[in-house]
Amino acid sequence: MSGKVENIVWHNSSIAKIERHEKNKHQSFVLWFTGLSASGKSSVANALAHTLFEKGKQVYVLDGDNIRHGLNHDLGFNEQDRKENIRRIGEVSKLFIDSGQIVLTAFISPYREDRDSVRKIVEKDEFLEIYVKCSIEECEKRDPKGLYKKARNKEITQFTGISAPYEEPLEPEIVLDTEKFSIEQCVDQLIDALNAKHLI
Repeated sequence: MSGKVENIVWHNSSIAKIERHEKNKHQSFVLWFTGLSASGKSSVANALAHTLFEKGKQVYVLDGDNIRHGLNHDLGFNEQDRKENIRRIGEVSKLFIDSGQIVLTAFISPYREDRDSVRKIVEKDEFLEIYVKCSIEECEKRDPKGLYKKARNKEITQFTGISAPYEEPLEPEIVLDTEKFSIEQCVDQLIDALNAKHLI
């Protein structure tokens, strides 16, 4: 391991992040959507991405299921693999930020420590934790993929909220209550928050 580190040298980009900001006319950052399965993370993230794209912003969504089809196809759902899943996504998000883009991540990311570890690898104000708040009861009612039913029947183990823990954010930058508000209303709340922070 140490040999690998010793033989790797960081190469600075010929284009500075600030230059990308100036060209794109917006800051680059990650909105880290966290919440239970079926809380609405992907739906809100993709709706926001479309709105930002229509406004001429450089934006991309990293979705939990999609990432597990490729980059993280070798990971399972035990605690160690979940941590590695988030670590990798954090590093990918950092690259997107460096490229001047807005990155929206939709991952359950159940552990506070893992979410905080991503916050620490980017600069101040480049990480906004978005808690997509929705009760386990409502998520089970929605259950679009039938996962809660399988988890209750013990066909799926290590399922967040049922047989594995979810640690709610203690001080998220934004809370979206998807039981009270529609996807469109949540997007409006996010746009208002980003404007208030002068990020877009």
